[in-house]
Amino acid sequence: MHETHPYDDLTPDCILDAVEAEGYFCDGRTLALNSYENRVYQVGIEDAQPLIVKFYRPKRWSLEQIQEEHDFCRELVEADLPVVPPMEDSDGNTIRFHKDFMFALFERRGGHAPELDNLHNLEVMGRFLGRMHNMGYERPFTHRPAIDVQSYGIDSMRFLLDEHFIPVELETPYRTLCDDLIAILQQRFAETRYEGLRLHGDCHPGNILWRNDAPNFVDFDDTRTGPAVQDLWMLLSGERDQQQGQLDKILKGYRQFCPFNGAELNLVESLRTLRIMNYSAWLARRWEDPAFPHNFPWFNTQRYWSDHILTLREQLAALQEPPLQMPFM
Repeated sequence: MHETHPYDDLTPDCILDAVEAEGYFCDGRTLALNSYENRVYQVGIEDAQPLIVKFYRPKRWSLEQIQEEHDFCRELVEADLPVVPPMEDSDGNTIRFHKDFMFALFERRGGHAPELDNLHNLEVMGRFLGRMHNMGYERPFTHRPAIDVQSYGIDSMRFLLDEHFIPVELETPYRTLCDDLIAILQQRFAETRYEGLRLHGDCHPGNILWRNDAPNFVDFDDTRTGPAVQDLWMLLSGERDQQQGQLDKILKGYRQFCPFNGAELNLVESLRTLRIMNYSAWLARRWEDPAFPHNFPWFNTQRYWSDHILTLREQLAALQEPPLQMPFM
C-alpha cells in the first residue's frame, strides 16, 4: 500500500491555483526544476516572463526561520548585491500560503554555471562574498540554526544507525570511524576561534548563476550561522596547490571588503567531512519521499555504504594534513 506524502497533494492544478491566487494569470505551462528538498517550478504567465515558485517542504523550517531567510535576502538586495530575492506581494509579504504549503515566488533570472577554473572569476566571486559577509556580520539570526558538529555530524550518525540504514556487517566499522572523526571535529571547532555570521550556507557552483561578469546567488534555503570559510571552501577543487591558488584569488577579492580570519582555514576539511555525513543522513531522512528513491536509486545499497565509509576514511586522512595557508598580501 502506498503511503501518502505531503507533496502528493502538490498537483499541477494545485501549483497553478496557488500562483493565480496571487493575482497572476498562468498560461498552463509548468516545468519542474532540479530541486528535491523543496519543490520548485517554472510557471508560465500570460503576456509576461515566467515565474519561479518554490513550495517549502512541510515541517522542515518554521515560519520564523523562512522569514529570516527572506529578510536576509532582502538586506542583501538593498545593499546592491546580486541575489535573487523572493518577490513581495502588495502588502510587502514574501511568504505565501496555499492549502498546507508555504511558498514563495521569484523572478526567473538567466545565467550559466561559473567557470571556476578562471582565476579572474574567483576574484570577482571573492569580492561579492566579502560584501555579503559584511552584511552577515551586522546582526545574528534568531531562529535559523548553526552549522555545527552536533547537527551535521553526531545527529547524522545516530539517525543512520538508529533507523538501521547502515548494513549490519558495516555497523561496527561505521560507528568506530564516525566516533574517531567526531572526536577530531569537536577538537578542531573547539580550538578554532571564529565569529559566526549569517551565511549562504550552501554556496556551491549550482547555486550561482553567472551573468554580466558577476555571480547571482540563488537558493538561500540552507542559510545558517557559521564560519565565513563555509561559503568559500566549496569553490575550491583539484590538488592542494590548485586549491591554494584558487583560495589566494578568492581572498584577494574578499579582503577588499571584509577581513578574513585565517584560523578558519583549519576548518575546511572538518566542514567537508560534516557535509559528507549530513548528506547521507539527508537522503535517509527523505527516503519516504517518492522523489528520492526515484532520483537517487544508487542510495541505500551495500555498495553505497561501503563507498561512504571509504570516503570518510579518506577524510580521516585529510584531517591529518596541514591546512591551506593564508596568502601574503
